[in-house]
Amino acid sequence: MTQPTDRSRRKALLAGVGLAAAPVLPLAASSPSAGARVVADEFWTEKKGVRLWVYRKRLEGGAPTQRLFCVHGSSYSGKTMFDLQVPGREGYSMMDHFARLGFEVWTMDHEGYGHSQKAAGNSDIQSGVDDLKAAMGVIEKTGAPARLAFFGQSSGALRAGRFANQYPGHVEKLALDAFVWTGKDAPTLAQRAQNLARYQASNRRPVNREFYESVFTRDHSGAAEAMLGSVIADLELQYGDSVPTGTYVDMVTKLPLVDPEKIRCPLMILRAEHDGIATDEDIVNFYAKVPSADKQLLKVAGLAHTAMLGVNRGRFYHALNAFLTMPSLQELQGARQH
Repeated sequence: MTQPTDRSRRKALLAGVGLAAAPVLPLAASSPSAGARVVADEFWTEKKGVRLWVYRKRLEGGAPTQRLFCVHGSSYSGKTMFDLQVPGREGYSMMDHFARLGFEVWTMDHEGYGHSQKAAGNSDIQSGVDDLKAAMGVIEKTGAPARLAFFGQSSGALRAGRFANQYPGHVEKLALDAFVWTGKDAPTLAQRAQNLARYQASNRRPVNREFYESVFTRDHSGAAEAMLGSVIADLELQYGDSVPTGTYVDMVTKLPLVDPEKIRCPLMILRAEHDGIATDEDIVNFYAKVPSADKQLLKVAGLAHTAMLGVNRGRFYHALNAFLTMPSLQELQGARQH
């Protein structure tokens, strides 16, 4: 009998990863509190003298059923990524969606992004970890324990994963989207490597309307509404025409930055069907090394790199909510037989 190779095992594992099967419904249909008022709060904290903006959304009145911290990626700020309000459209705010499901939802602008201070650094992945640690102090001041679920997107997934490695006491559950482990054979990172010298020469890189539009077409031209890049450009260019280079440099020169063997909390990795930030093999290899059995790997059809803003984002929200609201694990008694 032919013995299975490592590659065939990986293919078999990936084949067993299900596609999200939620029906495409109006996002409010899955939200029992769709008519309730969502309120927002803004906070400030500091990290070694750098002012950082922290943001929360929740239903007005009543205690939240769960708490979630969303960690943004390389090219736009927390509110744009997670609380996007699109004229004439509904359901683009991930924060509103989960707030209406009873969550208290947090995000922040990392150093050099959005409302936060543009300091001398390049806002690399470790800097983002330090930002998250500073934000935990804000949560504690609200009277809530600074232990909650984390969701990270793209380089935000690296920030969140590394934060879970270094500060596991703050992370109740961990969900990662558009994650990359080693970066081996990743098309998007190969393109960035061609511009590495330019990224290393400055702590900030220029952005413009064409760049923001390209984010939503580089993997699949139909995965997001055509107008979305322009909407985001209008928002982000208010903060300036550049963003930090640190995460781009790290993703080309320093991977891996997250140790799978140090992740002890429940884990979900979401993988969009069309995403050149990593290969399936890279993600499956990471997943296989996470020691806990309390883990999920889900490939979601009909989405690209920025899944929570795609045309099939309802499927993404459904999958993430199912993970976040899964009942706690009851440890088995007795002895394993096989």
